[in-house]
Amino acid sequence: MDFQKGVTYLATWSDYKNYVKAANPEIAKDIDEVEALSKIVGAMIEQRHNLALSQRELAILCGLPQSSVARIESGKSTPNLSTLLKIFRQLGLSFNIEPVSQPAILKK
Repeated sequence: MDFQKGVTYLATWSDYKNYVKAANPEIAKDIDEVEALSKIVGAMIEQRHNLALSQRELAILCGLPQSSVARIESGKSTPNLSTLLKIFRQLGLSFNIEPVSQPAILKK
């Protein structure tokens, strides 16, 4: 690989993500939101698999269309809180609310 003077090379996704977040605070917020939602949906999918439930079976338990579960799991739809609560309740999952190191309101 040829390295050019003055060009930043980022070896990992984490390096790239940190570089972009430092360069643009608005994009940093978007990345944080996507990562948080990804963790939530990932836990949902993992637990559904652990319980050997299909999307259709989970949807029936929650009173939702199967397509809604599929869209949430694929990231094509962002669920509202009440939908997440319905799904998590049926999967035996809960949310834990923890304070962040510094609330956004204090970062101004």
